[in-house]
Amino acid sequence: MRYGRGAAEPTDDSGRVAQAVAAAGQRGARITWRLVAILVVFALLTVMYANSLRVYFSQQRAIAEVKAQVEAAQRTVDDLYDQLQRWQDPAYVRAQARERLGWVVPGEVGFRVIGVDGKVLGGGVSVTSPTSQPPEEPAEAWWDRLTGSILAADDPVPVPGSGTTEPPR
Repeated sequence: MRYGRGAAEPTDDSGRVAQAVAAAGQRGARITWRLVAILVVFALLTVMYANSLRVYFSQQRAIAEVKAQVEAAQRTVDDLYDQLQRWQDPAYVRAQARERLGWVVPGEVGFRVIGVDGKVLGGGVSVTSPTSQPPEEPAEAWWDRLTGSILAADDPVPVPGSGTTEPPR
């Protein structure tokens, strides 16, 4: 309640409040339609830019993957370059010949420590035969293989399609 100007009796504002609510309801409808139009425009813009953003993020991911590959390749190149520089040093070559091939300098005595199982302990290169026999077949003695190779050398088998024929003996 409010007191009027200079009057001692209170005035009722309920009529004015009802008019304000009715006017706000009418304005609310206009604002609602404007809001709907703005939301529709915003939704259209979102749909239009969504694909572009998806492409942008996938390209960023691809760029990051390629950069990681380039860095890995650069590390590999650097490692190979370092290894090439080491092989240019004669001391490194000598050390590798000692370790890998078991070479010794003239005047030194070389030895290898063999374990209980018959294998060399420590460093060194292990030489394996590319034509090893299957484990189920017993290995021939070295003299049997030597005899077989001598006999094969004395009587070679002609290769089919070579066009050379041996005269009969």
